[in-house]
Amino acid sequence: MTNFWTSNKPINGLRHFVLVNKTKEKGKNFYLMVSVVDCDINLKITFKDLLNSGNWEKGWLNIPKNESINEEYVRFKSLNKKEGINKIFLTDDSLFNIS
Repeated sequence: MTNFWTSNKPINGLRHFVLVNKTKEKGKNFYLMVSVVDCDINLKITFKDLLNSGNWEKGWLNIPKNESINEEYVRFKSLNKKEGINKIFLTDDSLFNIS
């Protein structure tokens, strides 16, 4: 499965995401997607929703900056100001764990 995805519609103003981890909950596989621009914008999605919802395209599509980062992102950041990094997404078996 590819690790790089583009959302067909903005999620908190951003569209480029990377798949960083896979978890299993109640017998279902979930994928943790994180924005490549801002780790505060992340979501958990099922495999079915990722591939069959029509909301995602494999890979990072080359789209104009005003479509990949829009005003919704500025509003999101102004409403959700945080100090420092307080989230760790990677587990020992994550594809992006390099330690």
